[in-house]
Amino acid sequence: MDRYERILSLHRILKASRYPVPLTRLREELSCSRATIYRDIAFLRDALGAPIESDPDQAAVRYDAKEADRFELPGLWLTSEELASLLALNELLGRADPGVLAGALAPFRARIEGLLSDQASGRRLPLERIRVISSGARTLDQAVFRTVAGALFGRKRLKFEYRARTTDTLTTREVSPQRLTHYRDNWYLDAWDHARDAMRSFALDRMREAHATEAAALDREVAELDEHLASSYGIFSGPPKAWATIRFSEHAARWVADERWHSQQQGQWLSDGRYELKLPYSNSRELLMDVLKYGPEAEIVSPVSLREEMRILLQLAIGSYQGGGTP
Repeated sequence: MDRYERILSLHRILKASRYPVPLTRLREELSCSRATIYRDIAFLRDALGAPIESDPDQAAVRYDAKEADRFELPGLWLTSEELASLLALNELLGRADPGVLAGALAPFRARIEGLLSDQASGRRLPLERIRVISSGARTLDQAVFRTVAGALFGRKRLKFEYRARTTDTLTTREVSPQRLTHYRDNWYLDAWDHARDAMRSFALDRMREAHATEAAALDREVAELDEHLASSYGIFSGPPKAWATIRFSEHAARWVADERWHSQQQGQWLSDGRYELKLPYSNSRELLMDVLKYGPEAEIVSPVSLREEMRILLQLAIGSYQGGGTP
């Protein structure tokens, strides 16, 4: 551990401690000598202005109780591991959404790289070791993304033209932005639709001519947003209309048992090695598509209506493969 990280660790230990911390504990946690810990304490107190109090009788130090909550180290202080994690996250964002966030985050990345390089004695960081593979990402207009984000954070109403995939109908919408959601490699806006007087979710890649208005956005309660946007499976919002029960084969269970399909899901292992998953849903489309990925390894048990929808989908799929095929 170099001096930078020792100082940061020392600060965090003292910040979190309500009672004097023995020097023996500090030496052990920071893996340093008695002389080094004394020098670091002096630097933290004299150069950085830390409110350190000494207890000679117990050979211990602490932060002054009245100043501890207010004191923070000046500037940006992160360990090498924390900086590396931030850089990895930045790399993930940049490669998952090239052009959308990469440009805005470029100065942030350069700053982190500089800090890491300083702490690693100038050693180059092997960013090529991070591999990001996007699946199903759709083309997104960068100008639309910036406009939507600006209206969201500026708390302004947003107007745009929208062509829904389900109907292919072009409409003009005026909404109060509530949340930006990144879901399965694509961006969505959760917003209050003023014409429909209800919450709606919009795919950013289907927006055109987006612009913020001067009108202030209507804020909905966080609890209301969570109830509407997170109560059902997938991207489809609204209160759940039913709970689905799906059983997976012993083979598929090795993956499904470790997956998070929904925040309220309930799962259990069956005596024969299969795995049963229960979760709420409001719209069956996305759930059916996800279950179809497992083919014969998954079976919808209930409700009967959802099971029947799956049966019809499978029959239609079989029908597409009957005959000689399309030349």
